[in-house]
Amino acid sequence: HLCDRRQRQMCIRDRYKGVPLMTYTENYQKWLDFAGLPDYLREELLAMDEKTKEDAFYTNLEFGTAGMRGVIGAGTNRINVYVVRQATEGLAKLIETKGEDVKKRGVAIAYDSRHFSPEFAFESAQVLAKHGIKAYVFESLRPTPELSFAVRHLGTFAGIMVTASHNPAPFNGYKVYGEDGGQMPPADADALTDFIRAIDDPFAIELADLEESKTSGLIEVIGENVDAEYLKEVKDVNINQKLIDEYGKDMKIVYTPLHGTGEMLARRALAQAGFESVQVVEAQAVPDPDFSTVKSPNPENQEAFALAEELGRKVDADVLVATDPDADRLGVEIRQADGSYRNLSGNQIGAIIAKYILEAHKTAGTLPENAALAKSIVSTELVTKIAESYGAKMFNVLTGFKFIAEKIQEFEEKHNHTYMFGFEESFGYLIKPFVRDKDAVQAVLIVAEIAAYYRSRGLTLADGIEEIYKEYGYFAEKTISVTLSGVDGAAEIKKIMDKFRDNAPVQFNSTDVIKTEDFLAQTATSAAGVEKLTTPPSNVLKYTLADDSWIAVRPSGTEPKIKFYFATVGNDLTDAEAKIANIEKEINAFVK
Repeated sequence: HLCDRRQRQMCIRDRYKGVPLMTYTENYQKWLDFAGLPDYLREELLAMDEKTKEDAFYTNLEFGTAGMRGVIGAGTNRINVYVVRQATEGLAKLIETKGEDVKKRGVAIAYDSRHFSPEFAFESAQVLAKHGIKAYVFESLRPTPELSFAVRHLGTFAGIMVTASHNPAPFNGYKVYGEDGGQMPPADADALTDFIRAIDDPFAIELADLEESKTSGLIEVIGENVDAEYLKEVKDVNINQKLIDEYGKDMKIVYTPLHGTGEMLARRALAQAGFESVQVVEAQAVPDPDFSTVKSPNPENQEAFALAEELGRKVDADVLVATDPDADRLGVEIRQADGSYRNLSGNQIGAIIAKYILEAHKTAGTLPENAALAKSIVSTELVTKIAESYGAKMFNVLTGFKFIAEKIQEFEEKHNHTYMFGFEESFGYLIKPFVRDKDAVQAVLIVAEIAAYYRSRGLTLADGIEEIYKEYGYFAEKTISVTLSGVDGAAEIKKIMDKFRDNAPVQFNSTDVIKTEDFLAQTATSAAGVEKLTTPPSNVLKYTLADDSWIAVRPSGTEPKIKFYFATVGNDLTDAEAKIANIEKEINAFVK
């Protein structure tokens, strides 16, 4: 999908390995001619103008390493029941190559509150059942981390999560998990992609009867039984119960699930841990596929906290927490001295969690000598400094939580390190590895405990952030996502990456670039020469400056976006943020 117009057909031919190509008009006509097409999809087809037709049918919705995500609607480049059936048929064919035992172990399936999420989930189960493959489907919406847990708890071979995470209402998505509860590992993911691409007629995919499959046991509906087991594991997330009992019990917390799955578990988890003064934004506790109270259900954005802030001011809350629709990301706002609320960045949340976990375990005498943390290469180095100050090792991995999950698995198999915490700057955190993906329910619990810790010292979370800066340095970070949709957008993204790769600046903010890392070429170039990177190939470029600032650029793996990451270190926060602003201006000028 990163080809320009002249290369596009050649690239697609390579990508689909011999599958006959059709023009977008031929694909469109094939859909229009299909007699079994539901009325709502046929009406959408008939209403399309030429540009919409091309975007909806010029290619197939890309199935990447994390699955697929797209706009809901008719077309091969949209997400709909036929695209979901095709993906699941590919998964069924992969499972069939593994033998009868794997078919019996089956697949766990969960879904969020979006349009068509229940339909996509149960139709996936019916496709699997047609192949004699067991499917466990949650009775109603559940968080992504619970799906990860369910795969491990039930011992299934794979998991399917129907979600578009924090994207706006027109989107939905489909993620596939491996047997360790992390997103499917590369070998199986590549094989799955090949099976999916080899299916040339999604209209011909057969479904088992839903009720008959339930009766036979091929489809088993699950719910509270798995919830209870997850909540048992969650009890170990908090570190200092005495602290919670003394300072957390009546601490005022406002929580919003932003119309999503967090409502299923977060409130219960907080009550179980002993946080009794939790106020929930009830208007946003109702599942709503249109996310009608927010412009976008993304807890990274302060706008998503508007109702939480309103309630927070009313009840004088110490901390506001928000989970995205599938409850794998957490946003936090903290009350400041003047009573206003300050929105924390993903890196700041990661820093305050890492600092607390390491300090609490050190105080309790439970910090292991081989303690390890993991983060993505585009996340703050502030947490690396924090880890090192406690004698813990930081592992940098590629973006995508599956790479953190791989590290956890490695630690368990080799017994070489003890996992303490993992995070990504994009508001994803994992404390206890009974889940192998980002877990906002766990993150809510630890942030609440951290707020209680600072309260016990007569401080707030805002004071805690300032303490960290004073001890380790003033770090500032910013991420910019630029959406470039459609055929022209894909070509523009490729053009920008090529420009950086072939002709990047040698300075940013009048400061020399001292190291260039090309994660696709797997090289790190500096004055010392060229070193080989050990991470898998990935289309990411990172430039480290002489003052420890850095810049990274990468296309998103699941969305039509290119992302720019800026990180600086300054004498104070104003200085660090001024450097960010200067670098951002230079990047904008460079890519034009």
